[in-house]
Amino acid sequence: MTTPEGRRTVVIVDDHAMFRTGVRAELADHVEVLGEAADVDTAVGAVLALRPDVVLLDVHLPGGGGVEVMRRVATRVPETRFLALSVSDAAEDVIGTIRGGARGYVTKTITGPELVSAIDRVADGDAVFSPRLAGFVLDAFAGSIAVAQVDEDLDRLTEREREVMRLIARGYAYKEVAGELFISVKTVETHVSSVLRKLQLSSRHELTRWASERRLL
Repeated sequence: MTTPEGRRTVVIVDDHAMFRTGVRAELADHVEVLGEAADVDTAVGAVLALRPDVVLLDVHLPGGGGVEVMRRVATRVPETRFLALSVSDAAEDVIGTIRGGARGYVTKTITGPELVSAIDRVADGDAVFSPRLAGFVLDAFAGSIAVAQVDEDLDRLTEREREVMRLIARGYAYKEVAGELFISVKTVETHVSSVLRKLQLSSRHELTRWASERRLL
C-alpha cells in the first residue's frame, strides 16, 4: 500500500519502544510509518489491518519471534515484504529468518539512509543483506553450513540459554555475562551447565569451538 505521494508504507515490529521511536524518526521524511508492534500477536494484527509495503521485523519477540509473525500472515498479505532488522548477526538467526520468509536481513548498526534504501529495494522484490550476513546465506545454500544440524542442536536450548551460550563462547566471564543479561552469576552457572549437558560438551573451550564451527559467534 504505497501512499499517493509514492512513499513506501512500513510497520515497525520491535519490543523496544525507544528503538521503534528512533527508527520512526529516521524514516519520517522518506517513509510512511503506518504502525508499530512490540510482540507477535500485536504484530500479526497490525500487518493484517494495515497491509504495509514492508514490515521491519525484529528476530526475537515476545510470543514466538519474527518467524512466527511471518508464518501467521505471509499467505494472507502476499504483497507485503519482510525485512529483518535485528541486533543479532548470528548465522542461525539470519538463515532461520530467511527460511521463514524474510526478503532481507540487516543489523541495527545500519544508518538511516541505508535503511531507507533497503526498504525500497525489498519493496521492489530485491533481497537485501548487510555485507557480512550475505555470506551466511550463500554458505548455507552452498552446503558449507549444516543448517539442519544447527537448528536441531539449538532447538534443545531455551532462548536464555542461547544468549548465555553465545556470550560464553565469545569469551565473556560469568560475571560479565551476568551484567550483560541482568541475571545473577549463579544463574549464569546454571545455564552454562545446562547448555554443556544438552550439547554434550565438557568445557567452555569446546563450546567456543562448537559455536565457531557453526558461525554462531
